[in-house]
Amino acid sequence: MDNSNDLFSGFGGANPVRPQRQAARALPKHKPAAAKDGSESYSAADIEVLEGLEPVRRRPGMYIGGTDDKALHHLFAEVIDNSMDEAVAGHATFIEVELDAEGFLSVTDNGRGIPVDPHPKFKNKSALEVIMTTLHSGGKFDSKVYETSGGLHGVGVSVVNALSESLEVEVARSRQLYRQRFSRGQPLGPLESLGEVHNRRGTRTRFRPDEQIFGKNARFDPARLYRMSRAKAYLFGGVEIRWSCASSLIADKDKTPE
Repeated sequence: MDNSNDLFSGFGGANPVRPQRQAARALPKHKPAAAKDGSESYSAADIEVLEGLEPVRRRPGMYIGGTDDKALHHLFAEVIDNSMDEAVAGHATFIEVELDAEGFLSVTDNGRGIPVDPHPKFKNKSALEVIMTTLHSGGKFDSKVYETSGGLHGVGVSVVNALSESLEVEVARSRQLYRQRFSRGQPLGPLESLGEVHNRRGTRTRFRPDEQIFGKNARFDPARLYRMSRAKAYLFGGVEIRWSCASSLIADKDKTPE
């Protein structure tokens, strides 16, 4: 029988065609490197304990999400939320937002005013100083003072203080006016009593963000601040939000009101 036309004849004859195989190379054997004993270079002395507001300045991104323009304006959100909480609780009827030519942003309300009496736990500090210099401090962790709060969902005004080159708080409470100044989270002096004041109550926070954190060209955008303020007014109709901005900060074609 002629197998020349058999398609499978090449696989079944006396000399079958076998595929050639290349000899596999033996992979070089590597011994695992011995683990280094780093105990001498990593000890208890290398463990840092950051106190006060130092963690905020070292890692601002952990608190406000970065150091960009969005993070910069988040500072304003933290401050105005505190005033909004006073309004929602029925203690404030207006909030004033002012941006001046020097880049200072002021938020003023006619609420109850931040407490200024000595704090029970830190008797050498006023409650105002504790709130401004201590993380996780405030009156919003239970429902005794505020039934609802927007500021509680943020990082707190102490973070704003830590990231501000200059910050000043004025409190009108019980017919007395008080003031305390801070720089980069540190008090520049004790709480000052400025004397009696009539027909005024509430809190005024005036601050300018720190160039060391946000860069030399960091500036508040008037249009963005105005939109944020207006959005707060829409959310709660029981408060009047007043807006003021230095004319030199508004561009020619910008329709943001002064």
